[in-house]
Amino acid sequence: MVNDVLRDLEANVDKAIEALQRELAKVRTGRANVAMLDGIRVDYYGTPTPLNQVSALSTPDPRLIVIKPWEKRLIPDIEKAIRDAGLGINPSSDSEVVRLAIPPLTQERRKELTKVVSRIGEEARVAVRGCRRDARTLLEQAGKEGEIPEDDVEQGLKKIQAIVDKAIERVNALVEKKQAEIMEV
Repeated sequence: MVNDVLRDLEANVDKAIEALQRELAKVRTGRANVAMLDGIRVDYYGTPTPLNQVSALSTPDPRLIVIKPWEKRLIPDIEKAIRDAGLGINPSSDSEVVRLAIPPLTQERRKELTKVVSRIGEEARVAVRGCRRDARTLLEQAGKEGEIPEDDVEQGLKKIQAIVDKAIERVNALVEKKQAEIMEV
């Protein structure tokens, strides 16, 4: 029983950290990164389709993203979707590709983005603590019902806390790394 709870906790914590990594990848750092475009959908034959499924995305240099659609007729739709996404990037195109020049971030914008990253990190910490609460509840309930001995409950609670502490450290490290990337000029 204790091992099952710990295994579930680790799986849930890993999911929370993966979600954090996805969210952090979307935050602009002043460098070209195709993950910035993950949430963008393009109208493809009447269906909103992820940009990476209708085109090839590449970063030929640190300040440029190149989007080469499979069908050239999609270029205006891709430009519109990027403008509507509110990334603060103005697309330019020719008959073959759409180019996104990533402008350098101002110091004020960098500070705003570090606050956004802090908020995303706090949401991840809250999610991890929620996982801890659920695991503790399961273990304590099993102890009250006599399914497992009190000593095992105590040991399990210590292991739960150790898993959560390690996860919070990972979250903090990811947040600090992203903030350092944003602040680097």
